[in-house]
Amino acid sequence: MDAYCAEIRKLEGKFYGIEYHHVVRDHNQPADQLSKIGSSRAAVPPGVFVQDLLASSIKQEKEVEEIPPAEQLVLAVPLPVADWREQFIKYLTSAEVPADKTKTECLIHRSKHYVLVDGNLMRKSAKEGILQKCITQDEE
Repeated sequence: MDAYCAEIRKLEGKFYGIEYHHVVRDHNQPADQLSKIGSSRAAVPPGVFVQDLLASSIKQEKEVEEIPPAEQLVLAVPLPVADWREQFIKYLTSAEVPADKTKTECLIHRSKHYVLVDGNLMRKSAKEGILQKCITQDEE
C-alpha cells in the first residue's frame, strides 16, 4: 500500500489540485461486498468479473544492500539493558528525577500507579486496588 501512496505523491505535482475523499465502508456497499467475497473465498456471483493480478501494477525500486569487505565489518555487541524499574524506585524513595523536563513529567505521571512494598516495586490496579509485582524480562 505504501508503494501505491508513493506513486500518487509523485503525480500530485502534475495537477492543479487534488482532493482525497475517504468513503466510509457503510457508504460503499459494492466494495464491501466484494471484499467479503474475496476474504471468504466464496463463489463469485454472476456479473462480477475476476482478474488475478500476479504482479504489482507499479514498479518498485529494489534496495540493493552491499556487503562491506571483511576488514570493514564491525561486531555489534548488545549492551545490557537497564532495569526499567530503577527510575520508579529512585523517584519513589528519594524523589530523584531525570534532567529532561519532559521525561520528568512523564515519570511523575506514571509513578502514581506504583508503590514500594518491602523494597519491591508493585503496580496498583485502578479499580480493585490489587497490587501486581513488577519484574524484569529475565524474571519471567
